[in-house]
Amino acid sequence: MVTMKSSNTINKGLSQRQTTILNPISCSGIGVHTNKEVSLNIKPAPADSGIIFHRTDLGSAALISAEVKNVVDTRLCTVLSKPGYGGQLRVATVEHLMAALFGCKIDNALIEIDGPEVPIMDGSAAPFVYLLERAGKKELDALRRAIKVIKEIKVENEERFVKISPADNFSISCEVNFDHSLIGRQLIAYSENNNFKDELSRARTFCMEADILKMRSAGLALGGSLNNAVVFSEDNVLNEGGLRFPDEPVRHKALDLVGDLALAGYPIIGRVEAICPGHAMNFDIVSALLSESDSWEVVYIPFEEAGIDFPIAAAGGGA
Repeated sequence: MVTMKSSNTINKGLSQRQTTILNPISCSGIGVHTNKEVSLNIKPAPADSGIIFHRTDLGSAALISAEVKNVVDTRLCTVLSKPGYGGQLRVATVEHLMAALFGCKIDNALIEIDGPEVPIMDGSAAPFVYLLERAGKKELDALRRAIKVIKEIKVENEERFVKISPADNFSISCEVNFDHSLIGRQLIAYSENNNFKDELSRARTFCMEADILKMRSAGLALGGSLNNAVVFSEDNVLNEGGLRFPDEPVRHKALDLVGDLALAGYPIIGRVEAICPGHAMNFDIVSALLSESDSWEVVYIPFEEAGIDFPIAAAGGGA
C-alpha cells in the first residue's frame, strides 16, 4: 500500500475505523474471458493488509495485492500479476469485485480463488455486493485512511481523458459517447452521498454484437453470453428484459472506474472527471497520481463519508 504521510487534515478522534468482513463467504462461476469455472472465497483479513488475492491452485505463497503496481494488462478488463509460477500467477477481471468492496467500505479482505479470473457472475458488481452484505462487516482496531488529492492530475488521449482534482469528498463525473442509436452520449454523476448499491452496482458490462468475433479471435470474451453481458445489435438490445437502466452503459463505465481507482490502495478524496474512460486510462490516472508525490497526501477518513450501510461488529468482535 502507499506510504503514510504526516497530515493534520482530519482529527484522528473523529475518524472511521478500518473494516473487514465478519464471516467468510463464497461463490463460483465462469470467467468472462477465460470461460473457466472458478471458485472464490472472501475471508476476513487484519488491519492494514488491504485486499489480497490468493491463487490457491498455485500454492500457499501465490499472493497478489490489489494495487496498481501489480496491473499487467488492461485489455477489456484489469489483470493483476506477479513474477513467478511460470507466468501463471495472474488474476483477471478484478474490477467489479474491487468496486463492490469499495462500495461496501471493506478495507481488508483475503480473496481466495482457484483459477485465473474472477467469476463474471451477471456482468455487474451486484452479486458481490449481495455476498458482502451476507458476510457482514467488522470494525478493526485501526483508523481508515484515504488518499487526498492536493494537485490536479490529468491523462488524456485525443478527446478521451480522466482528471482528478482536489475536493472535500469523492465524486465522479463520467461521460460516454457511442455511435449507436441506443447509447449515444450519456453522462452520470456519482458521489459519496449516492448509494453505490442502487446507483452503480447493478450496471452490467456491455459490448456490440459486431465486436464479438473480433474479441474472441483475440482470445477474449470466451465465456461471454447474454447471461453476463449486455449485447447491442445494430438497432436493439439482445438481452431478454432489455436494460436495467436507460443509461446502463455509462453507469457500468463509472462502476469500472470505481473498481480501478480502488487499486490506489486507499479510497481517494477528490473529484474525478472522465470522458470515454476505459481500463487502460483508469490505470494511467492512478499511476500518474501516485507517481507525483506532491499531488496527494494520506489522511484519516471522517465519519461523514458515505457507503453501503449494513450491520457491523465492534473492533475485535465477530469471527
